[in-house]
Amino acid sequence: MKILTVDDSRTMREMLRMALIKAGFNVVAAVDGEHGLEMLQECGADVIITDINMPKLDGFGFIERVREDGAHRATPILVLTTESDQAKKDRARRAGATGWIVKPFHPDRLVEAIRRVAA
Repeated sequence: MKILTVDDSRTMREMLRMALIKAGFNVVAAVDGEHGLEMLQECGADVIITDINMPKLDGFGFIERVREDGAHRATPILVLTTESDQAKKDRARRAGATGWIVKPFHPDRLVEAIRRVAA
């Protein structure tokens, strides 16, 4: 299964990559929402994990753009962010997010969430 991670933090991208590769996933990483859209077109993804607060194109805009593309309308999108505000969670769901995980994440719980949304 291929996972696209979209996060402007190099440390977070590396933590995600290590946890997901250990769980047997193929990982493609992007540094912001615009780069995420490029990587999605180039490589595809079975599940997307995105941050909210990023330069160029934030997570909300990224999710909306992914959902506008018929090829990825049903691709599960998990938001992984430090934000826990209910209004932001609601906005992400309206944009098309499948789930919301607050950082710092526990690798086993993240893998469990990925398997659940990809089933």
